[in-house]
Amino acid sequence: MSELRFVHAGFGADAVEYQRAWDMQREVHAARFADEVPDTCLLLEHPPVYTAGRRTADSERPLDGTPVIDVDRGGKITWHGPGQLVGYPIMKLPRPVDVVAHVRRLEEALIRTAAEFGVETTRVEGRSGVWVLGDPVEQRPSLGGLSLDFDPRLHDEEFDARLNGPEYAPSNAGQRREDRKLAAIGIRVAKGVTMHGFALNVNPDNTWFDRIVPCGIRDAGVASLSEEAGREVTIAEVLPVVERHLRDVLENAELKPREVVREPDPAAPAEAVASA
Repeated sequence: MSELRFVHAGFGADAVEYQRAWDMQREVHAARFADEVPDTCLLLEHPPVYTAGRRTADSERPLDGTPVIDVDRGGKITWHGPGQLVGYPIMKLPRPVDVVAHVRRLEEALIRTAAEFGVETTRVEGRSGVWVLGDPVEQRPSLGGLSLDFDPRLHDEEFDARLNGPEYAPSNAGQRREDRKLAAIGIRVAKGVTMHGFALNVNPDNTWFDRIVPCGIRDAGVASLSEEAGREVTIAEVLPVVERHLRDVLENAELKPREVVREPDPAAPAEAVASA
C-alpha cells in the first residue's frame, strides 16, 4: 500500500466544525478517487456535536431536542467534542471493499495506541470499536438496590437510563465495572474509497454521552484514556502514537477484495454448476 499522509485539520481553539470537516472529507475523497492525492488521514477535534448514522432510532436521540446532524456513515448516534481525537482515513481499497477488514485494522491501531498508555483494550463480538472490558457480571456492584442479574436496562423495554439518575449514566460505566467503549468507529465506502473513521476518547467530558444512547448500546458505557490510565492524557501526547500505529497497520496491511460467494443457480444443469 502507498504511504499514508496525515493532515492535522485543527485542535483546541482551532477545532473543526463538523460540517466543515464533512466537506473536507468529500473534497479529499474525490481527489483520492481520481488518484490526485495519496491515501490521507484527517486528524482533528470537533466542537461539541451529536451525529447520527443511518441506523439511529428516534429513541436513541437526545430527549431535550438537542440538534443532531444526520450523516451518511454506518453505525448509530454518537458525540464528538473537545478531548476526543477524531480520525478520518480516506483510502482507496480493492473492490469490492472488505469493510469489516478495514474496521478491524482501525481497531488494531487503536488497541496498540491504548496499550502504550497502559490501558488494556479489546474487541467485543458483535460490537465495533475498541473496548475496556468490565468485571464478570457476578462481581459488579448492584445498581439501585438491584442485582445486575435483573438490570432494568436489559429486561424492561420502557426503561430509559437517561431518566433514572447518574447510576445508570454511560459516563459512569467505569464505576459500575461494565464494558465501556474507548473508541467508536463508523465507516462509509463510496467508489472504493473510505470516508468517516474513528473517535478516540482521550480526555473529554464524557457526560455529553449521557443525553443519548451511545451507539445504540444500552447495557454498556463510555471510557477515556485519562480515566482508565489514572492520569491526564492529552491529545498532543496521543497524536504521534496514533499516527505511528495507523501507519504501521494500514501501510503494511495485505489488502484484498471482499470475497463474493455466489450461490449456485438451482435451475442450472449439474455439469454447469460443477464446472462454474
